[in-house]
Amino acid sequence: MFGMVPGLDSTRKLCEELGNPQKKFKTIHVVGTNGKGSTSYYLAGILQAHGYKTGLFTSPHLVSLRERIRIDDVPIGASDLERLILRVKAAASETALEPTFFEVLTLVSFLYYAEQNVDVVSMEAGMGGRLDSTAVACGDIAIVTGIGLEHTEVLGATEEAILKEKMAVIEAGGPDGKSFIVGGLSEKLLAEAHAFAASHHAECIVPKIRDDIELLNLGHHYIENASLSLAAAERFMARDGRRAYSDALAREMLKTRSWAGRMQKLTDESGKVRVILDGAHNSHAVRRLVEALGTYYPGQKFHCLFGALKDKDVGEMLKLMAPYVSHWHITKTPYPRFRELEDLQAELRNTGLVTASAGELSCEYLEEVMESAAADSSTPLLITGSLYMIGAAIQLLRDRLGGLEFFRGLEPSSNEHR
Repeated sequence: MFGMVPGLDSTRKLCEELGNPQKKFKTIHVVGTNGKGSTSYYLAGILQAHGYKTGLFTSPHLVSLRERIRIDDVPIGASDLERLILRVKAAASETALEPTFFEVLTLVSFLYYAEQNVDVVSMEAGMGGRLDSTAVACGDIAIVTGIGLEHTEVLGATEEAILKEKMAVIEAGGPDGKSFIVGGLSEKLLAEAHAFAASHHAECIVPKIRDDIELLNLGHHYIENASLSLAAAERFMARDGRRAYSDALAREMLKTRSWAGRMQKLTDESGKVRVILDGAHNSHAVRRLVEALGTYYPGQKFHCLFGALKDKDVGEMLKLMAPYVSHWHITKTPYPRFRELEDLQAELRNTGLVTASAGELSCEYLEEVMESAAADSSTPLLITGSLYMIGAAIQLLRDRLGGLEFFRGLEPSSNEHR
């Protein structure tokens, strides 16, 4: 139920049983190793600004399952989510199929977008592309955000193989052709992307990284992702023909977009930035994090609230962050995969670092850490190490800090299926 089973047979059969809802709207696929969520989110905002009724499908969620399925920035209602899950369950029973959790949510999104008469969906793939259940939506445009080694047992042992698996999210040919918008690739991979596109009778567009984009999320990689979103929106509108693309309108919309939990600034009532949330949970993501800190807060050090899962290379993460942290506050949530506080303290000692405080994540402990950071420094408190922890922190902060309004009123959902 909570695993991943690559393949489209079950999804296609269930779509047929449900009346093929995925054929009632247009889809722009977003695939890649990193950056899929922010790219999908920026793209949805640009399309919405141009008057399209826009769906957004992302994963994982931070607080509530409902945030994965949105229309014009509004999450699916609890009653709609329950009702459509039951429809998928009935279809699965009728066809004697056992869809995975991700397949169920993909099918729910198809049903919801179809019945709400959505124009276009910005759809983030789960794993891979060719065999990912989102591929059943059969869009004509796919964004490729970048490629790294991941899920090699399924996607392939090389970056070249993984790239092809992800680009195969859209099928070859078609009367109007297909388009790939690609970024973040090495010269070798870019050559592979062009060759793959040509073999699928598709164009391969490599947009320049824009220098005129303003975003709320900190970091050059978000500028890169937004550049891809702008190019994809422009290409989609040229194909669609119902709206004229306005770059100025798109850039104005991007100024208001903050992808939650990723280099996100949270402000108090006076507008002062009190917290930076970032879900960096591996060494690659931490490198992006410290690069952004060095750019936007040069020469400054932070109080850091840090927690991580047991399977992460915490030692390497701490070494990368050490030059930017003055005080380490370590924490964990009740989720069983979290490292125990004693383990984190040992990791800090092994790296030559000192623990300033330790405690399970709660309102009381978070308030204690925030007060300590505010009393000692003018820099915001940095909270990082795990998306699971970011989700828990958002639940504690959503009613008191600006930037988390979207999450207010959303009921928490289990993260076991991640």
